[in-house]
Amino acid sequence: MQEILKKVQFHIPFPLLRDKYLPLVLRERINPEIGITFKALDRFQASDFAEVAKALRDAGLSVTIHGPFMDLRPGALDPMIRKVTIDRLKQMFDLAPYFRPRSIVCHPSFDERYYVSTEEEWLQNSVDTWKRFAGVAADMGARIALENIYEKEPRQLHRLLTALDSPHIRFCFDTGHFNAFSRAPLEEWLERMGPFIGQLHIHDNHGASDEHLPVGEGNFPFPVFLKYLRDRGLRPIVTVEAHSEKDLWRNVENLQATGLLADF
Repeated sequence: MQEILKKVQFHIPFPLLRDKYLPLVLRERINPEIGITFKALDRFQASDFAEVAKALRDAGLSVTIHGPFMDLRPGALDPMIRKVTIDRLKQMFDLAPYFRPRSIVCHPSFDERYYVSTEEEWLQNSVDTWKRFAGVAADMGARIALENIYEKEPRQLHRLLTALDSPHIRFCFDTGHFNAFSRAPLEEWLERMGPFIGQLHIHDNHGASDEHLPVGEGNFPFPVFLKYLRDRGLRPIVTVEAHSEKDLWRNVENLQATGLLADF
């Protein structure tokens, strides 16, 4: 079990980490991916984040961060909406150095139903937004990892990562989101996005909705996917997205039993 815990990050919202799970995280040596939402940014002071960060550093645990995303539009056409988005992201990036994170996961938030006939404007605005933060991430020794959500195919994210052309901005491949929302096959995603992969969010479902099941309890082809990464010498950060303590341990059990991360 400890071998799995050493290899992966486990997603946990900051309020739950601070108010409930920090003793467990420290005792079991769980490497957290800390979710910093707008609620956490509005509720807590910088000193609260610094206190938790110190406890994690003193324990020698690795940390990644998942930034706020609800209602945010990094590529918004309306400059006022984009300004609010940048301001909210900046709040999180200002706190991130406390944690010395390996990566900061963010949502590019492209939706083909929303940006009808305005993809080029979305792309240029997105590039401008993320370039603002690439240097900030580099200064703290971290990478920004842009995650797929509702994209039906990889074209838009490929264009964005190609246009950014930065070693400090990578792709976070979310297996559950791909399985539930993509209409393009896995092979197409790997062909186009494989060179950009720097992080994984692993969870499972049966392809109809974002169930967030433990790994191996849906129908995402984890053996095929992970073999692709191994064969190309890719060793991205792996984050387990469990939505309960029970599912966290179930993921650990499944990963240990299947040996899916044996070579990671």
